[in-house]
Amino acid sequence: MTNAGDRRVYCDSADQFLSSLQLCFIANFCIGMLSIIRKPATTYAMIIVSGAGITCGVHRLWTHRSYKAKAPMKFLLMACFCSSGQNSIYNWVRDHRLHHKFADTDADPHNVNRGFFFSHIGWLMMKKNESVLTKGKLIDMSDIESDSHLMFEHKYHNQLAILFCFLIPTLMNIFLIGEDWKCAVAWQCFMRYLYVLHSELTVNSLAHMYGYKPYNVNIEASENILVSVLTHGEGYHNFHHVFPFDFRAAETMDFFNISTKIIRTFEKIGWTYDLKQASPEMIEAARRKLGGDGSKAHN
Repeated sequence: MTNAGDRRVYCDSADQFLSSLQLCFIANFCIGMLSIIRKPATTYAMIIVSGAGITCGVHRLWTHRSYKAKAPMKFLLMACFCSSGQNSIYNWVRDHRLHHKFADTDADPHNVNRGFFFSHIGWLMMKKNESVLTKGKLIDMSDIESDSHLMFEHKYHNQLAILFCFLIPTLMNIFLIGEDWKCAVAWQCFMRYLYVLHSELTVNSLAHMYGYKPYNVNIEASENILVSVLTHGEGYHNFHHVFPFDFRAAETMDFFNISTKIIRTFEKIGWTYDLKQASPEMIEAARRKLGGDGSKAHN
């Protein structure tokens, strides 16, 4: 017969064993969850990188010149943009400047009046109409043409896209997290690429069809929160079409406007500077002149 002391020792040992066993289960569960999470985590990291190349780079820097950047920042944004797998910087800038100049007309490359499908993806699947081609030749591209690095990207766009959009992200998943090459291709070359492509295209479609118009009710461009979530801050489109020179692309810098936060962060280390911004007085004057719908900017 065991005495009370022996029972306590036995119970203490059993408790320690069960506690250790539970810790092992918890540790294994956490390790297992990390192995699952890290795959989409690396994909989401590349979504941020690719998206920044579009929003901070080709859109706000090179198309609208809403801020200035030093050489390291330009090279970084160029690499990020190449990872998105979109058109060359030259073609992207020309088409977007044309869009702003002739928004929602026949000369708009992705005229929303031709329907959702056309404004979203259809315009990339067919030849441009005569009006787009004719008006496109009138767009001033001298700033892009005078930049040898941007013209290098334009010349070797396909090769750079293969390298930065598909090869490097796939190899990153294989060698950094030990992923099978087939899964790496699925995550980076399909899921990540298609997400970045279609999320950015919602700016042309959804943000020109649905939303509110605090600054100008006479244009199709609208404030669309869903688009802002998908594109990290590009959905405040009514504001952007009224103030295309504003580096924030929005009146307020809210939680979803990651792109603005990135530009602000690099300003602190001197890589971005001369950030252009519409003043509160300018915004209010535009509201009164152009006639907003009475809605408030998203905070």
